[in-house]
Amino acid sequence: MGIKQVKVDVNELTIGMFISGLDRPWSQTPFPLQGFYLRDLGEINQLKALCNYVYIDIEKGRGPIAANLKTVAPVAKKAPNARERVSSFTEPVAALKIQRGLYREVEPLQREVKKARQLHQKVYGAVVEVMDQLEKNQFDGLSLGETKRVASEMVDSVLRNPDALTWLSRVQEKDEYTYSHAVRSSVWAILFGRHIGLPKRDLDVLAMGVLLKDVGKVQLDVDLLAKADRSAEEEHRYETFVELGCEILRKTPGVEPRVISVVKTHCERLNGSGFPQGLSGDKIPLLGKIAGIVTSYDYVTNPRGSRHPIAPSKAVGKLYELRNIQFQEELVVEFIRAIGLYPTGTLVELSTGEVAVVVEQNFERRLKPRVIVVLDAYKQPLDEYLLLDLSEDDKRKQELLDSGKKSRYEIEKIEIARDLEPGSYDVDISGIRDHYLMKNEKKGLMGLLSRLTTRT
Repeated sequence: MGIKQVKVDVNELTIGMFISGLDRPWSQTPFPLQGFYLRDLGEINQLKALCNYVYIDIEKGRGPIAANLKTVAPVAKKAPNARERVSSFTEPVAALKIQRGLYREVEPLQREVKKARQLHQKVYGAVVEVMDQLEKNQFDGLSLGETKRVASEMVDSVLRNPDALTWLSRVQEKDEYTYSHAVRSSVWAILFGRHIGLPKRDLDVLAMGVLLKDVGKVQLDVDLLAKADRSAEEEHRYETFVELGCEILRKTPGVEPRVISVVKTHCERLNGSGFPQGLSGDKIPLLGKIAGIVTSYDYVTNPRGSRHPIAPSKAVGKLYELRNIQFQEELVVEFIRAIGLYPTGTLVELSTGEVAVVVEQNFERRLKPRVIVVLDAYKQPLDEYLLLDLSEDDKRKQELLDSGKKSRYEIEKIEIARDLEPGSYDVDISGIRDHYLMKNEKKGLMGLLSRLTTRT
């Protein structure tokens, strides 16, 4: 019997191949089936982010180029830093209790974004006010009532429509890094918690804890916070921000212990390499584990002192490399499922060569979001923005193929070829956001006027 399965480097994958095996268990990846055909470039990009090599069935699908039929060695990885050098975590951890579909009702984006705009400013205002009070050493009169209210309102907004606040937090305004990082991380945390079905009460605690996780930094020197390469002594001094923050919150009326627990454990890591206590495994509470993942993801996508954040797929890849080392594997996989490979606001290049911005998620098909095309295949600005629903476009073209009206040579399915580093092209992301949301708002208003005119 001839060869059926061939080991292939992920960089050699092409559409039409049948993936029959991975270099890790299926349960450790976002892929729902143990065997599937590669249908688009988005799936190839996802495999590249999560695997070094895969196995393909050359009887069921396309095979590689003859020269590449030999076994391919895994891609060499960059040497880990001091914290990453600690061995993988091998002790059993409690399985994640996931309630999929707990929050099914979704408010239309254009309706929710009106509330989210106002809420975003309230959130920033609350965090800034707390930081200002602490910087002035006004510890005794510190009140977190407004912060608690806006944290709960953030949860309500994300439950109604996950895209609204994500849009606003993805577009980085001119705010101090610590403030914007806290708000973005909190949005990621609520989005993640929504995905796995955490109760509303837990989401409120999580949002509040992540918003306040850095309050201890107000007692540290600004130069120390901004320093990229700290000495061992400086790093030890930096890490005290966690305990300093917990001490502040313990003295603050109305802060419940579980919120302080999120702050205290968001820097702990699965294998015991974190701080301040060096906790490992299930000694770290679930909300602390989630806070650690979302905080690390946001640090990678929006590094301090960097003019531009990195592409989301690269951030996901870095996070995935730390699964079962710094972060619980199941949680990492579910986080990737929650945010998708192309979060709202991501700059992407299409298979046509055009450049687009992801403006709204498709929660049924994460790799097929709505995008606005802004640059043509020659990377020149379009005279008019083009809204493209990749899922609907794919469905329409597939129907033409299934009906026999068109052959596969007559139809070009449009895929996301890759995400781009923000700033790769002169594209005004916030302007695209406003254009899309305003267009939907006008469409809704015109529809209402039309119905009123018809009735009269």
